[in-house]
Amino acid sequence: MNPRPRRLKLLRFLPNGWLATSGPAVAGRSLYLTFDDGPHPGFTPALLDLLAEHDAKASFFLVGREVERHGGLARRIAAEGHTLGNHSYSHPLFESLTLAQQMDEIARTERLLHGIDGRARHAFRPPRGVLTLPMLARLVSRRQRIDYWSYDSLDYSRRPVPELLETIRRYPPRDGDIILMHDDSEHSLQLLRELLPAWKAQGFVLRALPLAH
Repeated sequence: MNPRPRRLKLLRFLPNGWLATSGPAVAGRSLYLTFDDGPHPGFTPALLDLLAEHDAKASFFLVGREVERHGGLARRIAAEGHTLGNHSYSHPLFESLTLAQQMDEIARTERLLHGIDGRARHAFRPPRGVLTLPMLARLVSRRQRIDYWSYDSLDYSRRPVPELLETIRRYPPRDGDIILMHDDSEHSLQLLRELLPAWKAQGFVLRALPLAH
C-alpha cells in the first residue's frame, strides 16, 4: 500500500488553478485534511468534535443527497469554519454518465451548497477520482476548480486501523499535502485520534483548502 496515487504523476502536469493536487504555500508547515461522502449522522458529529478539540480545520466534499437528508449537519460543518466542496449529487459511476448528466450531478449539489453557505461556487471533487477529459474541459471553461488529493489515507479500504497507521507512519505526509479521508465510517475517526496529536507535535497546522472563487 502506498498513500501516493500513481495517477498524480500525470495530474501534476495540469495547472494548479484547474486541478489542485497540493494546498497553497503558506508560512509554516501545513496539512490539508479533506473528507468525502458525507455528511453522515453516525460519524460526522464525532469527527467535528475531534477536529475542534485539536483546533484543526478541514474541507468536506459533500454528496448532495446526503445534504438534503442532513442539512443541519452540513450547516454545522460550515458554521465551525470548515469549507464545503461538491462531491456530486448521488456519487454515481461518472464514467457511465453523459457529460450532460455529469454536469447535472454537479449543478444539483451546487444549489444545495449555496443554500448552506451562500457561496455561488464550490470546488469539485469527482467521485472515486474519476475525471473524464470532457468534464475537465467543461469545468475549466466554467472556472470551477477541481480539488484532488496528494495523499490517500486508504481509510475506505477497511483494513485494520493499526495496519493503516503503520503505513501512514512509514510514508508520512509532507508539507502541503491534501489528505484524502472519508466521514462515512469509524476509520477516519480512529486514525485521527492517533494522527492529529502526532502531526501537531511535528509542527503541522491542519488547514482547510481555500474557498473557490
